[in-house]
Amino acid sequence: MKTHHFFTALCVAVALVVSNVNAEKKADKLTSGPQVNQKLAGPFHPLNVTGEKAGEKNCLFCSNGDNPVAMIFAREVTPELTKLIKKIDEATAKNKAADMGSFVVFCSDSDGLEKKLKEMASENKIKDCILSIDNPAGPKGYNVSKDADVTVILYVKRTCKANHTFKKGQLNEKAIDTIVSDVSKIVK
Repeated sequence: MKTHHFFTALCVAVALVVSNVNAEKKADKLTSGPQVNQKLAGPFHPLNVTGEKAGEKNCLFCSNGDNPVAMIFAREVTPELTKLIKKIDEATAKNKAADMGSFVVFCSDSDGLEKKLKEMASENKIKDCILSIDNPAGPKGYNVSKDADVTVILYVKRTCKANHTFKKGQLNEKAIDTIVSDVSKIVK
């Protein structure tokens, strides 16, 4: 009988530990931007730094219509983000036949950002992925978390098919590879 009580107590203790670990993981999970299977909020007009409408406020959501799109919200230019943008630019060029589009919205009011983005695009030969700037809160209705350093939304027919959100310092090579492989979720 004592063994039975010990075993029951052990099971309860293990269940509590597992429950606490799962609760901590959920608390660590940052939610930012449209979630999988959610429709996007709609038009917004960031300042386009590169692309056909460079120097103008232009709706990239509108320009891409129902096509497959990689949309990135970012706070600042980092080496990891630059790697991601280069890979997304390559994926966009590779999937031209599917009319894939891509753009990055820098949610920032940092002085000199426009010049920095032009230089980054030139140095890294970014051709198809449009770089743009919006306010620090991000576009209305897109729920870009202030704690998210990078939010990547892959969507088609204006519905989110993949969401990857990173706190400062979390975007790395493995995460970039996962994002690029998820392009297959929007391009058939």
